[in-house]
Amino acid sequence: MAENAPIFIAGPCVIESAELLNTVAKELVRLNAKLGIDIIFKASFDKANRTSINSFRGPGLEKGLQMLQDVKAKYGLRILTDIHEAYQAQPAAEVADILQIPAFLCRQTDLLVAAANTGKTVNIKKAQFLSGLDMQYPVQKVRESGNDNVWLTERGNIYGYNNLVVDFRNIPDMKRFTSTVVMDCTHSVQRPGAAGGKTGGNREFIPAMALAAKAFGANGFFFETHPDPDHALSDGPNMLYLNELEDVVASLL
Repeated sequence: MAENAPIFIAGPCVIESAELLNTVAKELVRLNAKLGIDIIFKASFDKANRTSINSFRGPGLEKGLQMLQDVKAKYGLRILTDIHEAYQAQPAAEVADILQIPAFLCRQTDLLVAAANTGKTVNIKKAQFLSGLDMQYPVQKVRESGNDNVWLTERGNIYGYNNLVVDFRNIPDMKRFTSTVVMDCTHSVQRPGAAGGKTGGNREFIPAMALAAKAFGANGFFFETHPDPDHALSDGPNMLYLNELEDVVASLL
């Protein structure tokens, strides 16, 4: 992989089954070999911030981490997963190469410190209610805890009315604080709560979101992807079809 190649992160929103993880992992391995890249595998063991209490959350910490470890061992992919509480940081770090802080939680000091203390790369998603410049403070919390391996991720801002708006100026603003700024190309097309107790979305805008972010200097790209997103158990309307991932990634190389 070229030294300055962009970072790619891809995978299903939540762990639904071992079969789904294997299907996505096989495609990422194929793309890595074909395109000469190193896509990081992403999936969540628990979605703790679903719209409805009745929504599917995932297999939980212990089982979910074991399933991610199986993917890592079988396919040799690096792993990214998100944590929601400080106690999850250390066990997740035993499997994951990158710990992700969800956008809603990016100001949670104990969570940031716990992630930092693992020594793993910490990917902090910018809150929907913060500007890019505001993200200097979460970065500071991680670095002052002794960890310089910190990324920031743009995912849009929310103004109510079930919609998100991306201000791409946030990307160069956040690059003031870290050399790695990722564009979350799929969560940025969400329509939060717009699908009757669950999140809607407009996946048709994903390729354009990625290209616009590249123009503004993003050097990482995050895609939630699924072979059948219309029947996914979380975030289906804003996930990319797995068979479309290659074209979108290739457009960014």
